[in-house]
Amino acid sequence: MDLIARIGRNFTDSAQTKLDAVELLAAPIAGAVEAMVGCLVGNGKILACGNGGSAGDAQHFAAELVGRFEAERQELAAIALTTDSSILTAIANDYGFKMVFAKQVRALGQPGDILLAISTSGNSDNVVEAIRAAHDNNLRVVALTGRDGGAIGKMLRDDDIHLCVPSERTARIQETHLLAIHCLCDGIDCLLLGVEE
Repeated sequence: MDLIARIGRNFTDSAQTKLDAVELLAAPIAGAVEAMVGCLVGNGKILACGNGGSAGDAQHFAAELVGRFEAERQELAAIALTTDSSILTAIANDYGFKMVFAKQVRALGQPGDILLAISTSGNSDNVVEAIRAAHDNNLRVVALTGRDGGAIGKMLRDDDIHLCVPSERTARIQETHLLAIHCLCDGIDCLLLGVEE
């Protein structure tokens, strides 16, 4: 096995997936940035959820908003619904893992807030339930998926935003999700701080 060549292919495949996605995702990412800025300026908050690597992405996004991305600015309201072990385990124990995000969305989400729902396959049951709860509470949804968008792609409303990575490979989808998250953070800062470049 030639590990160097294999690693090189991973780099090339990752770069190509991102290049293939840019035309498809640039406009909806811009729309998501504008929606998120409107939410934040209107004293709303962004709730983020996902499983596994997508849980890490939800936490990464919230950390960039509450802390900072690349420029100093005031703190922005974002909560990762993946981090409170007492809440997660209580809900999972009493209601099943399918409800771990939905119950939090119902408790914390207010009209005008946004749910950032992340699922590589688009079929994560607990993310699907979180979107249902978001719709019930009049939250707008920004969904990050891959493949064909799965169940999530089919349930989004007209005013929701779907960022679906055109790839079948989980690793490539997750790598592109991270880039999309960085684009969201950069765009939010750009609009809030008036950055031109």
